[in-house]
Amino acid sequence: MAGLNEEVQEVKREENAKVTNETTSEQEKEFDDNGKHKEEMIAKVGDITMNEENAKTDQEDQEAAKDVKEEEEVKTEVEAKTGVSFPMKLADGKQLNAVGIRKKKILALGINIYAFGMYADNEKLKEFLRTKFGEAPEKASKEHYDAVINSDVGMIVRLVIVFGGLTMSMVRKNFDEGLGASLKKLNGGQKNEELVNKVMGAAKDTIKLPSGSIIEIARMPGYVLQTKVKDELISQVESELLCRAYLHMYLGDEPFDKEAKEKFGASLITLF
Repeated sequence: MAGLNEEVQEVKREENAKVTNETTSEQEKEFDDNGKHKEEMIAKVGDITMNEENAKTDQEDQEAAKDVKEEEEVKTEVEAKTGVSFPMKLADGKQLNAVGIRKKKILALGINIYAFGMYADNEKLKEFLRTKFGEAPEKASKEHYDAVINSDVGMIVRLVIVFGGLTMSMVRKNFDEGLGASLKKLNGGQKNEELVNKVMGAAKDTIKLPSGSIIEIARMPGYVLQTKVKDELISQVESELLCRAYLHMYLGDEPFDKEAKEKFGASLITLF
């Protein structure tokens, strides 16, 4: 009987040991699973942190690029006598080559009518000058100015009104007089009022021109003279003579602003 009891107890001890081992194995497995889960969580947190840092770096890079772009966009040149600022480059890529001022005698007084900036497609202008003249001269001559006037290279003259009392009719009259005289000089002494009137003739007298108003007159490829007043398209006239006459007012023998013409000439030399 005693032997039987010992056998029963031995069986119980073996079963208890088996249960204990199974429990231990399950606990170890659970521990391993928890440890693995913990490692996975740590890895995920690390990935999230890294992604956040990368996103922050990308945002900082974008902001830095934006600051550089804005800095480039605000580069200007100031016309000294009027304080008017002109951007160094227009949206279409044309670059500023000179600034100046247009004066007009009113009641024997020299009145500043508008400041102006002369822009050109400098890449096309460079190609044109190098092809026509080859080597760079020491100073721009009449031949160089005439070549630019007669060429088909895209140019824009931006006018910024500085005299606050101007009306559209006054601007039209002043413009027609200057352009008419220039055209007459290039056309063998013959007037062509009909052609001149096509430039500003469609501009309505109701257009207000306070100080700071912008007028842009551009020579476009194909000898088209385009006029905009405060971003409103006024005219597009295809005429080689008209294009030449317009730029002759700024780069011809009797320019509106001699210093501005000389500055433009200096910029031409840098393009060779």
